[in-house]
Amino acid sequence: MRIPLRYNGPAGSGNGGVTCGLLAQAVGLPVAEVTLRQPPPLDVELRLDGGHLRDGELLVATVEAGVVDVDPPPAVDVEQARAAQQRYAGLVDHPFPTCFVCGPDRPDGLDLRPGPVAEDVVACTWTPGADEPFLVWAALDCPGGWSTDLPGRPMVLGRMALEHLHPAVVGEPHVVVGQALSTSGRKTLTTVALFDADGELVARAKQTWIALPAG
Repeated sequence: MRIPLRYNGPAGSGNGGVTCGLLAQAVGLPVAEVTLRQPPPLDVELRLDGGHLRDGELLVATVEAGVVDVDPPPAVDVEQARAAQQRYAGLVDHPFPTCFVCGPDRPDGLDLRPGPVAEDVVACTWTPGADEPFLVWAALDCPGGWSTDLPGRPMVLGRMALEHLHPAVVGEPHVVVGQALSTSGRKTLTTVALFDADGELVARAKQTWIALPAG
């Protein structure tokens, strides 16, 4: 398995959602939970050994059967989500501005701009450009982080479990909604959902984020 250079999150490492999605796709589990152990290296041949993804002998990530046992955030309609994008905090202050999913300096990325719609809840639109399941993982990654004060407390994805309920339709607008649930120490738990334009739940996920050490 190889993570192409364009799929970065923080500069120099793989986007967490892309990495989780590619790994889940490789093992073919109905509901997969991926734990990231190291910053995923880019453009390096990685070895999948059972449920362990390795760079040489270094353990990068693990994957196993998972369950999404948190309620999804409430649906937001397309127009509300488009309005929320104008309030996207990452346009002013972004800890990872070249992120493939949400970086304002990545016009070739997914260009997601999750903005607040309620306390601890953000939303944005996403129109899939390809029928690739790993892109659903990518689209559901960053909105979870932006449901918190990401500029003030930069975090990276540590764990993600995702359940696909229906295929995302290429070329049709969808809405991604992220909601912060709780924080304990450096860990923050979030829930994220993908809805179609009619408000039908397409996919849902739970995430654990890890705050970067200060300084």
